[in-house]
Amino acid sequence: MSHTRVSHTPVLADEVTFLLRPRRGGWLVDGTVGMGGHAEQLLERAGGDTRLLGIDRDPDALVRAARRLARFGARVVLGHGSFRHLGALASRAGVEHATAVLLDLGLSSYQIDESGRGFSFQGAEPLDMRFDPTEGRTAAELLSRLTAEEIARVLIEFGEERHAHRIARALVEQRRRAPVRTAADLVSVVKRAVPRAAWSKRTHVATRTFQAVRMAVNDEPDALAEALPQAAALLEDGGRLGVISFHSGEDRVVKRAFRSLAGRGFVELEPSPVTAGREETAHNPRARSAKLRVLARQEAA
Repeated sequence: MSHTRVSHTPVLADEVTFLLRPRRGGWLVDGTVGMGGHAEQLLERAGGDTRLLGIDRDPDALVRAARRLARFGARVVLGHGSFRHLGALASRAGVEHATAVLLDLGLSSYQIDESGRGFSFQGAEPLDMRFDPTEGRTAAELLSRLTAEEIARVLIEFGEERHAHRIARALVEQRRRAPVRTAADLVSVVKRAVPRAAWSKRTHVATRTFQAVRMAVNDEPDALAEALPQAAALLEDGGRLGVISFHSGEDRVVKRAFRSLAGRGFVELEPSPVTAGREETAHNPRARSAKLRVLARQEAA
């Protein structure tokens, strides 16, 4: 999903379009269609009768993608669901093989700024953090049930938060006084727990905590690990799979999956991920942490 507003270019858009080489005819699959930014560029580049299957867990995102991609008419098919079920969702849409598959693991600007689900550090939004608000436990429910040790494990594994144990203890202490129900409540706990001298000048002190809790709520690492082999299996000869990650843990999952497929009919295009250039990061600071890896199915001899 793009990290920019709908009127802006999505993260690494030119690199995605160039490296995925969308072909005329056949199918493209965007497993995280978001507001449709990458999908729009891929369809424009491919042209002709190329069709696109766009999938997203967030029903609101699909509404926005439908609006943005309306000019492509019947060339676009949108489906609600998680990319961990990519094979089944593709089969249901009649997609047997794809020339390109894209997974963009970032949050959309809509989700951060407008969804009201507690992804942002600002305001007193309900602490929900579910991509799909129709299923699963909210972040508030998760944090109300986990022990201090379990919370610390989440913060370390998914957020690489060095003050994880202090934050976890502070959360449990806060729960004894009043529930942690809003994004503002969580920010307040983190600010009390982390020594002021340790606050980063570049990022909000609660960034890693919010990231970790969101990843736990949505079971993101496991979903990604399940999705990658399915995405690779969809590729036709010469087809390409691109994954944009924003967190070192996600990138490790992608790197491990790609390397396990290498030599079995697939090849990773570059050993190191593609990152955003100076101009893009100046225009969109959220692109700083974006990493694109691309896997290609080898052409039949």
